[in-house]
Amino acid sequence: MKSVIIIGAGIAGLAAAVRLAKVGFEVTVFEASDGPGGKLRERQMGEYRFDLGPSLFTLPHNVDELFELCGERPADHFRYTRLKTLCHYFWNDGTTFQASGDEEELIRTFELHFGEDPEAVRKYLRRAAFVYERTAPVFLHQSLRHLRWFSKEVRRGLAAIFRLPFFGTMHSSNASTFRNPKTIQYFNRYATYNGSNPYDAPAMMMLIPHLEHGLGAFLPKGGMGEISKSIYELALRQGVKFRFNTSVEKIIHRDKRVKGIRTSEEEFMADYVVSNMDMHPTYRRLLSDLKEPKKLLAQEKSSSALIFYWGIRKSFPELDVHNIFFSDEYREEFDSIFRTHSLQIDPTIYINITSKIERGDAPSNGENWFIMINISHHTGQDWEAIRTAARALILAKLSRILKVKLEELIEEEDFLDPVTIESRTSSHLGALYGNASNSPYAAFLRHSNQSTSLGGLYFCGGSVHPGGGIPLCLFGAKITAELIAQNHP
Repeated sequence: MKSVIIIGAGIAGLAAAVRLAKVGFEVTVFEASDGPGGKLRERQMGEYRFDLGPSLFTLPHNVDELFELCGERPADHFRYTRLKTLCHYFWNDGTTFQASGDEEELIRTFELHFGEDPEAVRKYLRRAAFVYERTAPVFLHQSLRHLRWFSKEVRRGLAAIFRLPFFGTMHSSNASTFRNPKTIQYFNRYATYNGSNPYDAPAMMMLIPHLEHGLGAFLPKGGMGEISKSIYELALRQGVKFRFNTSVEKIIHRDKRVKGIRTSEEEFMADYVVSNMDMHPTYRRLLSDLKEPKKLLAQEKSSSALIFYWGIRKSFPELDVHNIFFSDEYREEFDSIFRTHSLQIDPTIYINITSKIERGDAPSNGENWFIMINISHHTGQDWEAIRTAARALILAKLSRILKVKLEELIEEEDFLDPVTIESRTSSHLGALYGNASNSPYAAFLRHSNQSTSLGGLYFCGGSVHPGGGIPLCLFGAKITAELIAQNHP
């Protein structure tokens, strides 16, 4: 039996482990922390449960597929609810907007609130669906290095090439489609789903809204942590072995082929090694004796996040699971993230409250608030000062809009900033999605899932192809596992 070592028990590493074990490989996962999940973990503080990382769940069939692959019924191990309301939006001038999960109702709401032409909105959403359907099978579902040029998916993509938005930015596309600045801002926000800037990101990114509007947003039963927890338990049932609290110090290789890994205590040999770590520490720590891909490592980094976890002893009926409090100066906000690497004075605030559905996540008279602002990756800033200033700005803005003295309602509190994100998850400089997608060539510039330097070395996770976020990490795990299986049937 051929053996595989996976470095990192993030969601991509877990999914790759399941897939490889299912087709007959002996799989061992090494993880530096005390449990699985990577960014997708949870924490209990008093009576409040918090998801520590990703809070939006789309394309749940990616998870279901893992159970089906192993001959199990997904609903026996992992359940989720489709959200009727995608998000509540708030502006400083008092405008509010509820984005319905029903597409026709959403279109009517854009007409009612912002005076948009219903047919223009409908056409935009249909085009977003078309772009996703024609490009995802080519750019997201397979390795670009091993593209099957004569496959049905590639031929369909090529046939649509002149109907795809190759030119312009996400913002310019939205600004030429919609009348109201608030509608433009609404659709510009989707650039943040992969840590990019809508004023630089290519118009092709208009496919992102389709994930929510066309395919739906969901909440797992028990919270987001159930995604990684259920895949971990599935991996155990498939015979995958896990070594937690075990840091890998070196990837061992000889004669241009990997041989295994070394921890602080001993060496472990394997036929294949998969790094689910960020590519920067992979090369600079684990492969320091190998020539690194300097151009790839030097690319612009995605945004990071400043997150506060607040246990709030009050219920807010005007809020939902997902909530956005927009900035009035949206372009300036992205300039502060990607150019000046500073804190904008009026940041857009995102609040996730799973206790709106999962009542056990907070006491009966309270709510578990996951508060996040997008912010620069770490470039040497004084994060304690930024965190203190951001907390004051967030409290002032939310207190004004919600008409409460919010600080008095906080019972439990913690935070996560780019430095702690990097230290806990090895995400280089705290960038949540690896390299930014602020270039029309971004899809082609991500690190491949297979090494060109060492035989038997593979990669998965948010810093490599096809990108960051739960759906793309699961796509990447599938690509990586299939490449290994193809090389050794």
